[in-house]
Amino acid sequence: MDKRFWICGIVVAMAALICGVLVHALLLRADYQALAALYRTPDQANAHAAWVLPAYLMLGLAMTWLYRRMPASDGVDLARGARFGVAVALVSYVPWHVLAFVAQPLPLSLMLRQVLLDLVSMLLLGMLLAWLQPHRRGLATPP
Repeated sequence: MDKRFWICGIVVAMAALICGVLVHALLLRADYQALAALYRTPDQANAHAAWVLPAYLMLGLAMTWLYRRMPASDGVDLARGARFGVAVALVSYVPWHVLAFVAQPLPLSLMLRQVLLDLVSMLLLGMLLAWLQPHRRGLATPP
């Protein structure tokens, strides 16, 4: 794991955290507040908030590691990054939201919005990875 891996992983983790805040703390906040009885109280949630940063760091580093395992492409390929982001969403966020819908009395509309918004977030994170080019070894653009 070289310096570029760590930088790309941390940048993707920060972007994922921002996406998570936008989706879950802002766009879906009212939905979650309406179902407050199904979730931790604010005090309980705040007591566990320290787990948020390691979770997003794991996401950013894992996505970067997986992306680097793919064959390198010539230059920036945003479509490839988008496909990668969708694939990661389909093996992570999407099934987990569906399973949460099965296990908890969540409205179908909330689950569908969670899936859609997190799918878009992961698509964007994949495109960010493609733009960052974690395969590249130096800072200069390859010839």
